[in-house]
Amino acid sequence: MENTGLIARRYLFSRKHISLISTLTFISIIGVTIGTALLILILSVFNGFFDVVQGYLLSYDPDIRIESMEGTVFSNFEDKRASLSTIPEIELISPYVNGKALLANNEDQNKVIELKGVEKDSFLKLIDIDNSIVSGVFDVSVRNRKPGLVIHESLRNELGLSLGDEVALLSASGMRKTLTQVTAPRVYRFEVRGSYSLEQIGGGAEVFIDLTAAQRLFRARNNISGFDVKLDNFKNAESLKPEITQAIGPGFKVSSWYDLQKPLYDVMYLEKWGAYIILMIIIIVAVLNIVGSLTMIVIQKKRDIGILITMGYSKEAIRSIFRKQGFYIGLIGCTIGGSLGLLLCWLQAEFSLVKLSSAFLIDAYPVLVQPTDVIIILAGSLFLCVAASWYPANRASEVEPANAIRYE
Repeated sequence: MENTGLIARRYLFSRKHISLISTLTFISIIGVTIGTALLILILSVFNGFFDVVQGYLLSYDPDIRIESMEGTVFSNFEDKRASLSTIPEIELISPYVNGKALLANNEDQNKVIELKGVEKDSFLKLIDIDNSIVSGVFDVSVRNRKPGLVIHESLRNELGLSLGDEVALLSASGMRKTLTQVTAPRVYRFEVRGSYSLEQIGGGAEVFIDLTAAQRLFRARNNISGFDVKLDNFKNAESLKPEITQAIGPGFKVSSWYDLQKPLYDVMYLEKWGAYIILMIIIIVAVLNIVGSLTMIVIQKKRDIGILITMGYSKEAIRSIFRKQGFYIGLIGCTIGGSLGLLLCWLQAEFSLVKLSSAFLIDAYPVLVQPTDVIIILAGSLFLCVAASWYPANRASEVEPANAIRYE
């Protein structure tokens, strides 16, 4: 019986003496080990950053957003909401009106802001903004005939506002009328009820008011800008888009949380897999050593190969001996490198060994090991090692037994 595995191991790990071949084999294993460990560590760091950024974005972005494709607002939104409510995966539907407005305080400081009118009860269930309130409360209701306003803390400091201060808001359409008509624009006054500090990597509304007040401000009557939708599992957003599109009808744009920040997410994925391709060069260098060491084994063991062929070993069996040597090198390198990479990821996750030089939401490099990435890395490394043995294996199978035995 052809025991090609035993012969491959004896050729590869002979203990008789240390030679150039064994040195090259050792270097190949070290190269595969380092490359595999680095790939697991670096890709896990990219996954960690993606998870951190995604978490902060999802703290503000909805799972799904529905907007009109025909204009800035759409009507009959209660009927649309009822249609969407029939989908069991939808937990919450929050209508909103958004746009740009001019904010002015009593000190004649003016600033164009991003404004969002929300339905308080549904919005507070959609966005956990209560934990981000710095001063006051999230109250946009009408009290003492004055509607409330909640402002971002940085904007509040910039304008020098305090709780209870009165500010004026003027919509873009109102500003246009100021330029085209003699009559004075209609200004709406609001009371500052609270300020929040919410990390918004991708930007967003700076000021929140009540939905009805926003409809009056933007002259939207009973219309809205869109729906923010919360699902029972945000990962199902992409698969639910066709069902939501069918439920709400034509003329609407349905965007998942990924679509809302697609350029940012795409760049992060591009960086991750770009790093994967670049770091694979380390393993390719190790693979070149495998080609060299196995080719030298073929030359050194030419007489033994000739004897094996005369004993009845087929060409495929001879090729199998050398392919298995490449497999063993890859298996050892992937096992040690994979274990080392996972150990480093665990140490960083548990003890935050490597800190960030400048605080960006977090103080240490995040890591998140994804089993799929580990499988792709190990499979890719092992494939390259086996592929590297292809040329030496073919060369060994072409050895002529008579010539090999005669001249050795």
